[in-house]
Amino acid sequence: MDWKDKLSGLKEVLPEGENVPEEGLVTPVVKKQPEPLRVELDKRNGKPATIVSNFFGSDEELKELGKTLKVKCGAGGSARDGEILVQGDFRVKIGEMLLAMGYKVKKINFK
Repeated sequence: MDWKDKLSGLKEVLPEGENVPEEGLVTPVVKKQPEPLRVELDKRNGKPATIVSNFFGSDEELKELGKTLKVKCGAGGSARDGEILVQGDFRVKIGEMLLAMGYKVKKINFK
């Protein structure tokens, strides 16, 4: 008797789980940003940095978005004065993440 047979036997013993309806799933919310966010590469002290600018919102929203982008990229950076700076060249990755979040993106210096 191999492990597949043992798992099949357990399946019959276990109680059935609840079915979650699809309408209970969360759909992405489209952000209300009047202008697209600018995503560009800049050199800061000779090192590449991805800059997201033209953010219109509160400082808390800016810091939350900055934290999300930095965690997803696995990099450091800062978020202040309507601008998010992520250390490293993450233009493409950040652009895709922002589009998935519902923001419009203006790509500057993309290859």
